[in-house]
Amino acid sequence: MKRYYLYTVIFFVSLVVFPLSAQSIKQLQNERKAIQQKVQTTNKILSETQKNQKSSLNKLNILSATIQEQKTLISTMNREINELDEEIRDLNMQRTELEKQLETLKADYARMIQEAYINRSFYNKMMFLFSAQSFDQSFRRLRYLQEYSSYRKEQVKEIERVTAEIDERSKAAEQHRLAKLSVVQEKEQESRKLAQNQQTERKMLNDLKKKEKTLRAELKKQQQKAAELNKKIDKMVADQIKKEQDKANKNAPQTPAASINTLTKEEKLISGNFESNKGRLPWPVERGVIVGKYGVHKHSVFNTVTVNNQGIYIQSPANTEARAIFEGEVTSCFLVPGNNWTVIVKHGNYRTVYANLTQMYVKEGDKIKTKQRIGKIYTDDDNENKTELYFQLWKGKEKLNPEPWIAKS
Repeated sequence: MKRYYLYTVIFFVSLVVFPLSAQSIKQLQNERKAIQQKVQTTNKILSETQKNQKSSLNKLNILSATIQEQKTLISTMNREINELDEEIRDLNMQRTELEKQLETLKADYARMIQEAYINRSFYNKMMFLFSAQSFDQSFRRLRYLQEYSSYRKEQVKEIERVTAEIDERSKAAEQHRLAKLSVVQEKEQESRKLAQNQQTERKMLNDLKKKEKTLRAELKKQQQKAAELNKKIDKMVADQIKKEQDKANKNAPQTPAASINTLTKEEKLISGNFESNKGRLPWPVERGVIVGKYGVHKHSVFNTVTVNNQGIYIQSPANTEARAIFEGEVTSCFLVPGNNWTVIVKHGNYRTVYANLTQMYVKEGDKIKTKQRIGKIYTDDDNENKTELYFQLWKGKEKLNPEPWIAKS
């Protein structure tokens, strides 16, 4: 009887362990699919620039982003393959252990059948009962016979259950083997594409380095445009904060530190929810790739040149629309020559900025929801259909790197 309970415990433990591993593989599969969608997006953006066959900084940035996504995809595939390998090993080990249990169960059952055959007559059972030395012993022997019969029935059920479990493990192992084969094939294809893109990237870099004078002039022009836009955004945010503080001080003149209580209850709630969703906020575009990261970086072509981005640059396919990454209130809509329209949305103590819009769907004072469309991103037909959103994130008077705040996929 003890052995039966041991087998039952092992059976149910195996049922718990197996779904946990399957869940991990499912998560990796979802992650792989999300990255594959990103690669498809970068490929679509890249295809929109192919009208002009010459190398350009824009093409290089998109291609570099594609290569980075491909590396991430291959890394995810490797993790999935390793997880599948480990799961196949575990399934085979579990199947082997179950087969051993099955053999023991069958042996025990065969022994019980043999004993039952020997003692099958009614006379033998009655003799077994009446040969007891006391009534209590006779009663215990009767219970034993009843439990023994019940145990034999449970043994049959356990044999059937273990047999079914062995079959399930065998099928699962085969499914995992086929899944692994599929991922390996996909990885090999992606590795070949990666090698081709890296070769194209090297050639493009060499071509662009020969145009240093032209590129430096273009970069200087872009930096001037960015500086004008950043200066305007800085002023708008500073003016808004001052206006909010003045209003708070006016309503509570007796409080010296009124500036820290400028938020309403609703704004405090929105601010807290915004902060608690760090790393899970939606992208400001439905599909896109970051081609300009936040902060100080070396130029993608010239190592001696540094770029200081105060936000991130996201390229998307043509006709893409910008969308709010969280609920809030539109506090500014303004036009900067050469940079198109910019929208600032307040989320309590946080603000998000969406620049380079050509069509506006909101106006100042609008209360908007998460993922609500803000405007259409400008597509530059004269610059390889470049469709690029400039996106900033503020907390109070401080600029933050938006990338850690938005979802990875």
